[in-house]
Amino acid sequence: MALTAQSVREQVAWACRILALEGYADLTLGHVSAKPADGEAIYIKRKGVALDEVEPSDIVDLNDPTAVLHLETVLHTEIYALRPDVGAVVHGHPPYATAFGATNAHFELLTHDAVLFADGVSVFDETAELITEREQGRAVAEALGPRRAVILANHGVVIADTDVRWAVLSAITLERAIRLQAIAATLGELRPIPKVLAERMVADKYQEGFLDEYWAAWIRRTRRAGADEGMPPA
Repeated sequence: MALTAQSVREQVAWACRILALEGYADLTLGHVSAKPADGEAIYIKRKGVALDEVEPSDIVDLNDPTAVLHLETVLHTEIYALRPDVGAVVHGHPPYATAFGATNAHFELLTHDAVLFADGVSVFDETAELITEREQGRAVAEALGPRRAVILANHGVVIADTDVRWAVLSAITLERAIRLQAIAATLGELRPIPKVLAERMVADKYQEGFLDEYWAAWIRRTRRAGADEGMPPA
């Protein structure tokens, strides 16, 4: 069933609240967008509001000439232009993944979290600046390629996935995978999962049918934390 504009706004707003609780909060920075498969509209968090205070009314149509947009909106538009399979994009500055991007470390397949990225995590290292120009956005999209995630060197991360729920899962899972890699590196020699095995594990570990229960659990957690002010009732 096709999502209405309001339901997309609500879903993107929930994504912002969930990501804030999972380490993506950074003043008013960071943004989430969605591009429903049945239309041309792109809905995105507006500039000037923090992830943990976003409400559905803060999710705007990117084509609305009155909308106040983030400077790095081209991260979203250029990925959608290059990747018709993508239905949601997340950009943020979670601490572990952002710190990882300030090193020459390589992403390792160490845990069940990491196997979601069995095909690798891309790196964009052409600049550490804000990505504000269309050409820069296209370069990030090209660096991302067919993958779920790209690390922006000395900057943050961009996640692209099939819909909002998958993008949230990928964003949270990437940060957790890198955090666990950081911990593992302090304990001894790393012992990665073989790539062939990791690729085989993905289908069992990350099933589409799990997304409904994960999404419901994230919303319950957000409500328990008292971080649901201004959000619609269940």
